[in-house]
Amino acid sequence: MVKKPGGAAAQASNKATKNAPADPASAGRLKQIGMVAGIIRKSDPKALPIVIGSGVAVLAVLAVVGLLTGLPALLIPLGVLLGVMTSMILFGRYAQSAQYAAIAGQPGAAAAIVQTMRGNWTVTPAIAGNRNMDIVHRVVGRPGVILIGEGSPNGLASLLSAEKKKIARIAYAVPITEVQVGDEKGQIPVRQLQRTLMKLPRNLKPAAVNDLNSRLKALPSSLQAPRGPMPRAGRMPKPPRPKVR
Repeated sequence: MVKKPGGAAAQASNKATKNAPADPASAGRLKQIGMVAGIIRKSDPKALPIVIGSGVAVLAVLAVVGLLTGLPALLIPLGVLLGVMTSMILFGRYAQSAQYAAIAGQPGAAAAIVQTMRGNWTVTPAIAGNRNMDIVHRVVGRPGVILIGEGSPNGLASLLSAEKKKIARIAYAVPITEVQVGDEKGQIPVRQLQRTLMKLPRNLKPAAVNDLNSRLKALPSSLQAPRGPMPRAGRMPKPPRPKVR
């Protein structure tokens, strides 16, 4: 589970929780799907017809094959199962894309994405920044320390360098990775951030991660939390698995 340290940034995130719409994951399963479907429809009006059409197409193909081969009792139920699975997979992908589109470009979007990731990740949002709203977040996990910058590459270069030197004095010999999120050259889109972090090598054991977190708590933040709520990446419900009898 992701750990979210306390502090001013955490208070801003709590404020966002109160003001944000209800989290789909806290509702009933059918209500969750309805809420997410509404989000997807607003993000991409063509998405839901594609999701439904794909499932129906798979069912239709297997039904026709079953009738032609004399095996409808076998292939039609299989078509129903595969059709539902196809629709659920596409639904989940469109839901994730809608989530990223909703928070892309907002300060703190990268931290919000990492906070929804599975695994032992400790996220400290907004540990450094400047007047141009260039922000640096610190993430600690099995790969070591990851500094995630959001904003202009020119402004982030000095912020990331300063934070890296500060952390290196405490986290000796621990790998420190710099990642810039954005749409400019040398940056990665926010939708690719989770994949990028998961590909990093696992350099530390869980005990070393806990020890590293304890040492980093002594570091003062060089940035007061920006006014206004941090974007909240609501968890998208997992598509229900079809029951196989």
